[in-house]
Amino acid sequence: MEKLRVFELRDKSDAELLKLLDDLKQELATFRVSKVTATGTSKLSKITLVRKAVAKVLTVYNQRKKEEARKKYKKLSKTPLNLRPKLTRAKRKALTTKQLTMKTIKERKRAENLPKRKYALLA
Repeated sequence: MEKLRVFELRDKSDAELLKLLDDLKQELATFRVSKVTATGTSKLSKITLVRKAVAKVLTVYNQRKKEEARKKYKKLSKTPLNLRPKLTRAKRKALTTKQLTMKTIKERKRAENLPKRKYALLA
């Protein structure tokens, strides 16, 4: 089992990734059985390699699925929470620029009827 490279995994299709994931999980199960039976002590170091390979495959697969979901929801008005930008809570709850510039009816009437006075100063 050589080390998996992520850039090689990105070239594979989803079906190939899932098949590779199943193979890796079976291999991991056999290593764990051999660990319990203590038949192959040389295989113990390979458990970490296989676990990391499983993590890499899952990472690539999940990134791809999330990117597809982003493309799907890009044109829609409402997006799921896990696809929204991860900001601080204060920034997420802050008013939008449109809400900040909105004025009440009273403010609009006052601005319309009582414009700001301009004074000319003599030098």
